[in-house]
Amino acid sequence: MLIKQLIELYDILDSPAASGEAVKEYLLGIKPDADVEVKVIEGPKGHTDMVKIHIPGSEGKASGGSAPTIGLLGRLGGIGARPEIIGFVSDGDGALCALTCAAKLLDMQAKADFLKGDVFVSTQICPCAPTTPHKPVPFMNSPVEMADVNREEVEDSLDAILTVDTTKGNRIINKRGFAISNTVKQGWILPVAEDLLQVMQVTTGQLPAVFPLSMQDITPYANKLYHMNSILQPSTASAAPCVGIAITAETMVPGCASGASHFTDVEEAARYMIEVAKEFGNGDLSFYDEENFEELVARYGSMEKLQTVGEE
Repeated sequence: MLIKQLIELYDILDSPAASGEAVKEYLLGIKPDADVEVKVIEGPKGHTDMVKIHIPGSEGKASGGSAPTIGLLGRLGGIGARPEIIGFVSDGDGALCALTCAAKLLDMQAKADFLKGDVFVSTQICPCAPTTPHKPVPFMNSPVEMADVNREEVEDSLDAILTVDTTKGNRIINKRGFAISNTVKQGWILPVAEDLLQVMQVTTGQLPAVFPLSMQDITPYANKLYHMNSILQPSTASAAPCVGIAITAETMVPGCASGASHFTDVEEAARYMIEVAKEFGNGDLSFYDEENFEELVARYGSMEKLQTVGEE
């Protein structure tokens, strides 16, 4: 259970003074030698604090091993929309979820429980992000360029990516909890991974839920086409297979709404992500069928153009 870490992080993030440094101090309090980096990114509408946590595994690349590395990325525009909105907003759930994973993994290591593979956790902290008009409900915007965030939160060492984001401002998935996407790799929308569905039904005790993707959902925001939200943006900046973890609701909830976060849903998603990280590092879980993917590319060619803004 991750409720303790979730509550402690929520207290830090639900503040106009929330910052990457405050998060770093909290994480170092769990494990003083933790590798936590904070970087301020400036943008056209303000700034945000990128937080990166490298958590080495017992047999991971950081220690000279060969176990695969997974990235757990918290996607969002901001954790708050001050001064327009007071309090932690729904859009902040991605950051809260990813940081909860980091806190729990560091706590496990402090107790001598190590995953085999390395884990990289990244998200951004901005308590004063702008909002933007969007149908059917308003979105949170980012104070910095999406491409800059993508570059900062994705590393070449990643062998797979889970990207978690609040995904409530739509009529596409209508359930409380979370849902996962198809695997996305180098512009291809691949089949939903059976291994990920299996872990989901074990951790939730319910049948798994999957949300649909369109081709334009996996293209860069800079092309200015309609996107459901930014959940699959990391797939535009990496060759690693990427899966979205959407924190969902039965009704349409604006990303800039306060009082709309549900601890049970965020905790469930975080617990799922940690279990996936365990099995992936052990080599017991696959995001996609590599042989099938190679056959797709051989028959139809590269789809990497979809990782770019395309032609004007």
